[in-house]
Parts: sequence; C-alpha cells; structure tokens
Amino acid sequence: MYYPYFCPYFFNQTRNSNDYSFTPFISCPCPYLANMSPYDYEFTNEYNPDDMRFDDSRSDYLHPSQDYGLIQLKDYGSKPYVVDIEKATKQNNNFRLALWTGKYLQLTLMSINPGEEIGLELHPDVDQFLSIEDGQGVVMMGDKKDKLDFKANVYADYAILIPAGKWHNLINTGDRPLKLYSIYAPPEHPKGTIHKTKKDAEAAEKEHK
Repeated sequence: MYYPYFCPYFFNQTRNSNDYSFTPFISCPCPYLANMSPYDYEFTNEYNPDDMRFDDSRSDYLHPSQDYGLIQLKDYGSKPYVVDIEKATKQNNNFRLALWTGKYLQLTLMSINPGEEIGLELHPDVDQFLSIEDGQGVVMMGDKKDKLDFKANVYADYAILIPAGKWHNLINTGDRPLKLYSIYAPPEHPKGTIHKTKKDAEAAEKEHK
C-alpha cells in the first residue's frame, strides 16, 4: 500500500507517468516506508538503486550522506554555531547531551522518559534556563531541599527560569519523552558531556564528587 510522503529519494520530483520534471515539494509514494510494495516504475538514469547514491552534481537532490536533515549532535563549543534548536531537541534521545560549551555559557539537550525526573538538585553559582519543546511535566523549586514551595505545570513552548541557589526538580508527567534544552551560565557540565540515561548521569555525578 502506498502512502503520500516527502520521499528523500525523489525529492522535488513529480510523478506523472514517466515524466520526472522538477517541481518543489511534491508528495510521492515512498517505497522505503514499512509495508510498502516495490517500485512499479523506472528509475531515472541519475539514480543508481544498487548503491543508493545520487549524482552529486545535482544540488536539488537530498543525498543519503546528508542523513535526511538530521543534526549531528555533539558539543560544538566554543566556536560560532547556529542550530534549529527545536529540531535538535526533539531529535535528541539522550538523557543529557552538551551541544555547546563556552567559557561563560553552556547549552545542553535533555530527554526525560515518562515517569522519570531530572532529579532534585541545586546550583549555587549557576542561573539556569529551561525550554520545553515537547511533552509535559511539573517543575518544583524552593529555598530548602525539603520545602519546594514553588510548583508549576509546564508544556511545549514553556520556559523555566531557575535562579542560582534554588533547589529544583522537573518531572515528566506525560506519556512520552519530555524534550527540553537547558542553558547554564556559567557551564555546569564538562565539555562534551553525553549521558545516555539518568543512571549514567547519576554515576557521572558521583564520580565527579
């Protein structure tokens, strides 16, 4: 069965019989989705189905080496860097990943599984900014570890500002991963930090102490 889909292997092509003239963003039946039947039409001579590669001279093709628009997630600090932060945040599946670490600021991506939490913590000399890109949760803050008297529900597009010296925690209350990014000023984690799971993060924190 065919489904309408922006197929990376026939990007910017229209399917009118054997006419493959280029028009922008036309849906085509992509055989690379699950449960799809094989191609029932001929490939153009610019496409080689054996090695899955395009003619690199054609700039309007999306080459497989481009990972179909995926962002390479790693620490780019402290060089100048521009990123689609919503896309990078939603793409990230690590509990914590440092995307940019500079001298005075750090950007990390986080993915918190349903029912999990960042964990109760305090940064004495670090202000923190969180932005929720997908999912929902509850954030709590307070002056004492056992008295978190500030509480708020948060959803996609919500920002959270955590002053230095405040105990805080963020819990995923939804049914899918809570995707967010965090900005620390100054940096909180070592450059290049990648914690695939919360257990990895806890182990790293114990080792750091």
